[in-house]
Amino acid sequence: MVTPKQIEGYLSATLDCDHLAVDGDGAHFQAVIVSTAFEGKSRVQRHQVVYGALGDRMREEIHALSMQTLTPAEYQTQQARLPQC
Repeated sequence: MVTPKQIEGYLSATLDCDHLAVDGDGAHFQAVIVSTAFEGKSRVQRHQVVYGALGDRMREEIHALSMQTLTPAEYQTQQARLPQC
């Protein structure tokens, strides 16, 4: 069974990420991926970049992956909107 850390490793090996966080239970995963590779791309194109980075693992090992794909500027804006503790 694949783990969130393994998915992070797969992604970071082929995609230059400013921030990468993956969580999940072994079957369903959620990822926040921040990369300059997403600049100028639609959401569909961004997801295609991630699917390309994961390759056949999307069919063979990873059954469900929901992802938030952001540019560094989008991530910074999103973080600024979060309440400070």
